[in-house]
Amino acid sequence: MASVHEAPSVRRHRWTVADYHRLAEAGILGEDDRVELIEGELYEMAPIGSRHAGAVSYLNRILQQAAGNRGIVSPQNPIRLGERSEPQPDLALLRPRADWYRKDHPGPDDVLLVVEVADATAAWDREVKLPLYARHGIPEAWLVDLEAGRLEIHREPGPEGYRRIQRLPLAEARAVRPAALPEAPALDLSSLA
Repeated sequence: MASVHEAPSVRRHRWTVADYHRLAEAGILGEDDRVELIEGELYEMAPIGSRHAGAVSYLNRILQQAAGNRGIVSPQNPIRLGERSEPQPDLALLRPRADWYRKDHPGPDDVLLVVEVADATAAWDREVKLPLYARHGIPEAWLVDLEAGRLEIHREPGPEGYRRIQRLPLAEARAVRPAALPEAPALDLSSLA
């Protein structure tokens, strides 16, 4: 017989994407709640400051111009990565689709590029979100680290993360181009420095 002082077997509940959506449908999570599901756990997202918001707006505009009809730029919307993750990258460049992803959220095969903008969350993005994107085969991820004044371009995804990482000062990022848009005009990110 177990003693009263012994702890019962306790297990952490890992949420599925379906659970996550049911929480929203039941009103437990509201539209204004800034949470995302990562590997079965709910994480509160950092508040968006003006520097971060301005950087996302600028990147959204120049990425839309570069993509034209070759892709859909999706700002701060969910992407579904398996049964236990639905992150919300700052920007995602998606394969064109006639329904504009109204029927369901894009999955890994739909995503050409994700962009995370970090002013205070660079370590989280680098250590948690980028490896998640790599494990699910997202071909390219950019980390715009505003605090460090650096752009990181991550390519060649694998189970252990991205195998090729290019780092350059934002002030020198005057001609970058997503691998999915080789013929698009180069993007100038230097004004984010």
